[in-house]
Amino acid sequence: MVKTSSSDNGGSDGLKKKKWRLTKEDFLPEESFQNWGNYVAALSNTKARVMDRLLSRSLDEVELHQVRARSQHEMKKTLNWWDIIWFGIGAVMGAGIFVLTGEAMRNYAGAAVIISYIISGTSALLSVLCYSEFTVELPVAGGSFAYLRVELGDFIAYIAAGNILFEYVVGGASVARSWTSYFATLCNHAPNSFRIHVPSLADNYNYLDPIAVGISILVCVGASLSIKGSSRFNSITTIAHIFVLLFIIIAGLTKANPKNFVEQFAPFGIRGILKASSVLFFAYVGFDGVATLGEEIKNPRRDIPIGLIGSMAIIIGFYTALSATLALMVPYNQVDPDAPFTVAFKATGMNWAKYIVAFGALKGMTTVLLANIIAQGRYFTHIGRTHMAPPFLAAINEKTGTPMNATIVMTILNSIVALFTSLDVLANLLSIATLFLFSLVALALIVRRYYVAGQTTDSDRNKLIGFLILILASSIASAAYWAVNTGWIGYTITVPVWFLSTLGLQLTVKEARKPKLWGVPLIPWIPSACIAINLFIMGSVDGASFARFGVWTLLLLVYYFFIALHASYDAAKEIEKEASESAQGSI
Repeated sequence: MVKTSSSDNGGSDGLKKKKWRLTKEDFLPEESFQNWGNYVAALSNTKARVMDRLLSRSLDEVELHQVRARSQHEMKKTLNWWDIIWFGIGAVMGAGIFVLTGEAMRNYAGAAVIISYIISGTSALLSVLCYSEFTVELPVAGGSFAYLRVELGDFIAYIAAGNILFEYVVGGASVARSWTSYFATLCNHAPNSFRIHVPSLADNYNYLDPIAVGISILVCVGASLSIKGSSRFNSITTIAHIFVLLFIIIAGLTKANPKNFVEQFAPFGIRGILKASSVLFFAYVGFDGVATLGEEIKNPRRDIPIGLIGSMAIIIGFYTALSATLALMVPYNQVDPDAPFTVAFKATGMNWAKYIVAFGALKGMTTVLLANIIAQGRYFTHIGRTHMAPPFLAAINEKTGTPMNATIVMTILNSIVALFTSLDVLANLLSIATLFLFSLVALALIVRRYYVAGQTTDSDRNKLIGFLILILASSIASAAYWAVNTGWIGYTITVPVWFLSTLGLQLTVKEARKPKLWGVPLIPWIPSACIAINLFIMGSVDGASFARFGVWTLLLLVYYFFIALHASYDAAKEIEKEASESAQGSI
């Protein structure tokens, strides 16, 4: 790992090379942490600093230049729209289709799982559109963290950063452990055969998975050495994965029975279809990591919309075709919820096809893990630049042009979780974190379009705040009503309030900013719908997971008030000082 550190004056001169050792300056170089007297003084000013961070927002130019410059070296611009399309597919289309389809079809939707996939895919596409505009306008490694810093402020961005950390560590560990399970299946063994059972450890933590750690390290090495090399590997592997999926569709359709599709098409009704769509949404998660490649894309204006939207369209098409194939092969009540395609092929006399299914899942999970580790490194490079995370994570390796420090550290965290944890308890908490993040990005896009400091009138600002409160309140009310009631009366209130609030925002508040390069159409309807759908899906998550989400958020707040607040405050003031000195020098 290339060792880097802030300069002795708290980081104003950026990062510089040092030897292979970490010191206090790599973690807490800021003025507030130089001695205990400074730290006590900083704690005594916590209230004022919290208000400063709540009210202050970063600027596009600051994120693109001053903050980015803290890495000293630049990432290499080697990617184009072709790379982004395959990264998008590789980041999303893993083992989810092979697992979630069975659960959704058997327990909720029947053959109407096709409609559920279209609904959840449309929801994901709305989020993709929101991400695309931000990534074109702010092509930085921080992705959604940087977008939220600019539009909603440091504090909201920090809470999002904590959930990004959780999402990617747990997601990466989960994929790594699934890789072991499918590899065992491919070798004609039970999923736990290649894990080490330690009876003395607690349940769900007593099957150690060294293979998951090994595959994570191998992927980390590739991701650290070259983004272009990683892109080539991802493209080749994803194309091979596409051929496997095409085989499953073609071979499966040779065993199609239209009666399975027609009879009891939607046995659980519309509620079952919507419940299934909430489950299947997570087969589309992963595209947000592609947004972190912004600094490495040659032509963001052209390549990002083509890559992100194009990859999502391809994914929706494949998911719909695969679910239709399964629905035609076997009746919904005979689908295995854990291994739907494998059991379906076995039931139709094609037992040998299970190896192709396992091979395809293995390829898909490899690219998902690669995209996950690449995204983690880039997210936390930018978070390190702001000093909300240790600033040594901000280093860009001079030779490889990759964020090697952040990539290695995040892979270590992934490996620790993957080694011990079965992740059953954490799955729904991961869902909350992801939906929460997507909702914040959509909210930030509305703010970006309708509010510009110094230009938006007080009247428009107040109306914007009022309409946003109504949009959020009606969306939360719809989700809560879905969670506790099986009727429909409540939606006759919540849905019209959401609709009229969005319409009122469009008609009465002047749009303050037009996108410079590429923009989401139908503003504010698309981000408003994105908020409503994401929060509605959250209504399907169990209450215990929300309690765990609250505990995680509480831990984030403890770290924020004692460490991150003061570190990021000092770093922000230093940037302001540098900007002021630069302005005076140019006069």
